[in-house]
Amino acid sequence: MLNRIFVALSLVLVMQLAVPMAHAQSASAVSLSGDVKVIRTVDENGTARTVLEEPSQVIPGDRLVFTTRYTNSSAEIVEDFVVTNPLPKAVMLAEDGDFEVSVDGGKTFGRFAALSVTLEDGADRPAELADVTHIRWTLATLTPGQQGSVNYFAVIR
Repeated sequence: MLNRIFVALSLVLVMQLAVPMAHAQSASAVSLSGDVKVIRTVDENGTARTVLEEPSQVIPGDRLVFTTRYTNSSAEIVEDFVVTNPLPKAVMLAEDGDFEVSVDGGKTFGRFAALSVTLEDGADRPAELADVTHIRWTLATLTPGQQGSVNYFAVIR
């Protein structure tokens, strides 16, 4: 019973927070959409194949891919466009990637390997994937009509 409640709650949290945030200055020129899929391995006649499925049911340990699609719908070039994704509390970042992260609720960002977390006793320790609260990409230049996507992998806690 508790496992079913956790699965339902985690799915709600995952879906609610799959939508990214854009840097306010360029938000009207660039449209964003986000989605999340569960990565599953299925057996097809003795051959394992990886598929992406809608997350209708998730359990701890399931691997997810969060994707943010962007389109510059303006007639202008957009420079240094920032896309920020908060990580749902029900998930943990699965691996470092080509993005900056925050371990302090989105206040500061940097490369994962360079970040640390301050403990209650004041000591610092290197950041762990479980500490990541936000992911951020800076897209250098988006030409008119340009489309693309960014993604990250996470695991249900």
